[in-house]
Amino acid sequence: MTSPDRPHIPVLLGPVLDLLRVEALRAGRFVDGTVGAGGHAAAILEAAPDVRLLGLDRDPAALALAQARLAPFSARATLVHASYEDMPAQIAAWLGDGAPVDGILLDLGVSSMQLDQPERGFAFMQDGPLDMRFDPTSDAPTAADLVNLLDAGELADILYRYGEERQSRRIAQAIVEARPLHTTRALADVVASARRGPREKIHPATRTFQALRIAVNDELGAVERTLPHAIDLLRPGGRLAVISFHSLEDRIVKQTFKREATDCICPPRQPVCTCGHTASVKLVTRKPVEADDAEIARNPRSRSAKLRVVERLADSSER
Repeated sequence: MTSPDRPHIPVLLGPVLDLLRVEALRAGRFVDGTVGAGGHAAAILEAAPDVRLLGLDRDPAALALAQARLAPFSARATLVHASYEDMPAQIAAWLGDGAPVDGILLDLGVSSMQLDQPERGFAFMQDGPLDMRFDPTSDAPTAADLVNLLDAGELADILYRYGEERQSRRIAQAIVEARPLHTTRALADVVASARRGPREKIHPATRTFQALRIAVNDELGAVERTLPHAIDLLRPGGRLAVISFHSLEDRIVKQTFKREATDCICPPRQPVCTCGHTASVKLVTRKPVEADDAEIARNPRSRSAKLRVVERLADSSER
C-alpha cells in the first residue's frame, strides 16, 4: 500500500519532465491536476529550484499523502482538495485572475493507491463496500447506488459504453436478479457467474468494475470538459501533458488535441470554411509516448500508459 515511506511509482516520469521542459523553466508555474500521492509533483519540484506547483485532487486521502511527500518543498507547493475541472478558479486563486501557467499535467484514471484500499470499493480482489467515488466525502451516487437502483437497460448501457463489455445485457440482467448487492466480492461473483464463453486473461468482472467507476466519477465527461479549459490556461509556449490508461480516455485526448491543432474543422467535402476555427496548439507528440521495457519491469501499471503533449500557440504565425 502507498504511504509516505513507501510512495507509489509515477509512470512515464522521465518523458513527463522532458516534455514539460521543467529544468529549462527554472522558475515556471506548473499545475498537477491529479496530484495523487505526489510522485510527479515531487519530481517537478526537485528538477528546478524555483518552480512553483499547484496540486489538485478529488481524493482527500491521496492529498494527505501528497502533503507529506511535498512537505520538504514548503511554500513552493500548494495543494487543494478539488477536481481538475476546477482549474480555472483554483489557478485564479493561486496566481491571480488571468495569470497563465507554464505547464499542466493530468494523470487520468484510478491510482494503484486507490486500488489497494478495499474500503474504497475500486477492486474486487479484496472485499469492500461498493463505493468507487474518487471523493468519498461528496454526496455523489456510489457504485452501489447504480447497481441497485438502475434498471437492466441503463446498467447494460453503462457496461457497454464505459467497459466495452460485449455481454453487457446478460450481466446487467444477472445484477438486477441478484439485488441487493453491497460489496465488491458479491458483485464480482455475480458477474463471473453470468459471463459465458472461454476464459480470458483478465478477471471476468474487470470491465464491469471499470465501467461503474467511470460512470460514478463521470471520468470521460470530466476529461472532455477540462481539456479545452486547460489549453486556455497555458501561456504561449506552455504545454499540456495527459497520461491515459485505457482507450476511451486516450481517444478523447487524441481527438481533442488533433482538433485544437487544426485550423479548419469543417467536413472534408465542404468547399469553403465556415467554422471559423483556428488552431490553439501544436502537437508535441504525434504518437503517444509509452513505457519502455525497463519501466514496465519496474512498474507493471505503466504498461497501458499513453502520454500525449501539446504546446499552446501564441498566434497564427506559429502554426
